[in-house]
Amino acid sequence: MRFRHAAWLGAALITLGAPVAWAGEYVDWHDDGSVDLKLGPDYDNAVIHTTREELGTLFGPDEKPFDGAEITVLTLDSGPKGGISGPINAFRPVWEELSGGKLDIALVPITDLFAKMMLDLRQGTGLYDAIIVGAFFYGDLIAGNYMIPVDDYMASDEYPQWTYDSMPDSLRNLYTWQGVGYGVLNDADGQVLYYRRDVLNDPKWQGEFKQATGHDMVVPPKTWQQVLEISQFFAGKNWDTNDPDPDHGTVLHLKVGEQGHYHFQSLSAPFAITPGDKVDQYHNVYWFDPTDMKPLINSPGHVKALEFLQELHKTGPAAQVGWSLGEAWDYFLRGKSIFVFSWGDVGALCQDESRSKIKGNCASAILPSSEEYWDHENQKWVQTDNPQRVGNTTGGSWHGVLSAFSANPEAAYSFLSLMAIKPVSIWNAQNGWTGVDPGYYYQFLPPHGEAKLEDYLKAGWDEADVKDYLEAYYQNYNAPTMLTYLRIEGAPEYWDIMDKNLSAAMSGEKSAKQALDDTAKTWDQITDRIGRDKLLKQYQEAIGYGG
Repeated sequence: MRFRHAAWLGAALITLGAPVAWAGEYVDWHDDGSVDLKLGPDYDNAVIHTTREELGTLFGPDEKPFDGAEITVLTLDSGPKGGISGPINAFRPVWEELSGGKLDIALVPITDLFAKMMLDLRQGTGLYDAIIVGAFFYGDLIAGNYMIPVDDYMASDEYPQWTYDSMPDSLRNLYTWQGVGYGVLNDADGQVLYYRRDVLNDPKWQGEFKQATGHDMVVPPKTWQQVLEISQFFAGKNWDTNDPDPDHGTVLHLKVGEQGHYHFQSLSAPFAITPGDKVDQYHNVYWFDPTDMKPLINSPGHVKALEFLQELHKTGPAAQVGWSLGEAWDYFLRGKSIFVFSWGDVGALCQDESRSKIKGNCASAILPSSEEYWDHENQKWVQTDNPQRVGNTTGGSWHGVLSAFSANPEAAYSFLSLMAIKPVSIWNAQNGWTGVDPGYYYQFLPPHGEAKLEDYLKAGWDEADVKDYLEAYYQNYNAPTMLTYLRIEGAPEYWDIMDKNLSAAMSGEKSAKQALDDTAKTWDQITDRIGRDKLLKQYQEAIGYGG
């Protein structure tokens, strides 16, 4: 279906307060070429400033380029003001006014999203024009040829303007495959360490720690071993003044079927990865041997990391074995633990004083390294005085792709790209409830990016918190050694098996070695069932293995 359009070219410079040429319920068009996108009272009456040029030539004050078109977007359901689904709800009326089309939002629990998506794609029914996917869906999507590339749309000036050039390579790799663009910019997932700035820098606690251990406390900790020692020191003490109850070291969320396996990935990477200049058979690999798909998940590095996690778990509340992600976050936000390591949501939620008691004391740092790591080539442990940090893109990095069965791909792309323009992306990253985390250069402060500190302060951030937060994420996504991302057919199934065995280890049903040996055995079975040669090719492409 093709729709008429008018060419609207405006100045890139936004002049606030310029005369309104055309006022709508959700969009105001100004004489100087600037445009205001208005989200309404359900979203704090937020107004996002853009330009006619940035919105693309399809959209104009008296144009409805997709009049009568109806599109459906499938997404995980976190509610109308929850992570990932919330912003889609917020921008639905804006897009409908701009386009003349109708947007239906198909909401499913995150646990059902992959199955719901694959049922539609395998049957070719085309129920969904666009799908908000996790990057780990790509193996199945690429294998089935289920996505429409977006490069040609991006090259056109008709649609809202955004670019992959704003992404560090670590994130760009998750939105593309073999140099072809499929994903439309949205979320950037990675994990960093959050810690209590006030407590760890308190001379009283620093003195007591030195007296107990014989050495100074390293703040922020550079290694996981230091995190464990600090956590063990603080666990059980009443170091927080918010209540009279004992507090803890590190809080985790360990409920099976939730997202605990992601945190094991991030923590275990510096134990299990042999750093090197490139990805080869032995260096910078984590999941499988890239020459034969033999699982590496039960390597000595992975096993030691899981044993370490079992020890770290003891410094948190016993109830966390049954906790989901939000419960662990809230424990930290209430001031009950020294550390939590997780996604960017935590740093943003620290600023929400209706939920957080630690605004201004919520520090962030790139995840620690390890004092030792497993050398896959020489099959031995390496002790190091200069441990290398391992960056990660752990999580979903949730973003939209176009279904190959869409009847209205142009309309669907126009909505996804509206969500991808720079001012919308910045707004999403500044508001913790959106679940859309920072990772793009224009979201970072100078000298790394072009964001303005005052904009974050106006959005309610504490200055010290946001400076730490953005620096941690910049370092994470640009680390010289990265945890490679699993993007092969069956990735959700591989992770489900790992999650169940990790849970058994954390609850004491299995030893760390038995849990990971069982994981590796089942992984081999999955690989043989899907096709080892086919998966090997996908895996090599996904991690950038060149032989």
